[in-house]
Amino acid sequence: MTLIAHDRYCDEIAHQVGLLRAVVTSGADLSATVPTCPDWSLEQLVRHTGGALRWVELMVRTRAPEEIPEVRVPLGAGPEGEGDPAALDAWLAETGEMIVGTLKEAGPDAEVWGWAGVRDAGFWVRRMTHELTVHRADATLAAGLPYEVAPDIAADAIDEWLQIVEWAQRTLPDDPARELRRPGASIHLHATDGTPEVDAEWFVDLSADVISWRRGHEKATVALRGPLTAVLLAFYRRLPLDSPGLEVLGERELLEFWLARATFG
Repeated sequence: MTLIAHDRYCDEIAHQVGLLRAVVTSGADLSATVPTCPDWSLEQLVRHTGGALRWVELMVRTRAPEEIPEVRVPLGAGPEGEGDPAALDAWLAETGEMIVGTLKEAGPDAEVWGWAGVRDAGFWVRRMTHELTVHRADATLAAGLPYEVAPDIAADAIDEWLQIVEWAQRTLPDDPARELRRPGASIHLHATDGTPEVDAEWFVDLSADVISWRRGHEKATVALRGPLTAVLLAFYRRLPLDSPGLEVLGERELLEFWLARATFG
């Protein structure tokens, strides 16, 4: 399932961990509520993200044939005590070194349990890249810091998200994504800063019980236009549709219908 080179994902995980550490040590209030994840403080968000990385590291390192309960992950909840940015930073640094080393040693084809039925480390290197990509956005928004992400990673995050929605529709009978059906309706995502190297446009067809999608420029019922980073964050419900730089053309209600039911992450 690895669509970008395995080493590129590994390097991006290391890079994203470093950027998340920079938020932790920026002087931001760790007790502040994360606007895009209002049930969490900034510290809880960081602990969740690092804990997910440690959970995956353990599963890949042990080539787990089934899911390992998170309570069995050493230091999965983070360092003891709260409100200590230095301790949180050190824990994140160790976490990043652990998972990148394990993923590089495993390679993309190592067999390991995966929740989407894809049983290899390639699934997890991609999933953790985008777990970090989106949750770092949550952290930077909470801290009031600027956020950018490399175009190839942002575009792949949208691809992966569409694949997850499709998987949820096929396999999870009670998931809100099962309601994403509108005969004749479609969504177009258009990054206005796309490059020849990154085809940053998508067409999503909602006509059938399971969505279909493809890269490319096609007329749709509604279009979301803007810089790729902003399109990514809006499609993940991290930015409002009326944010500066974003434009909605056509039936806005259809895009809102999608965002209310595509809720993973």
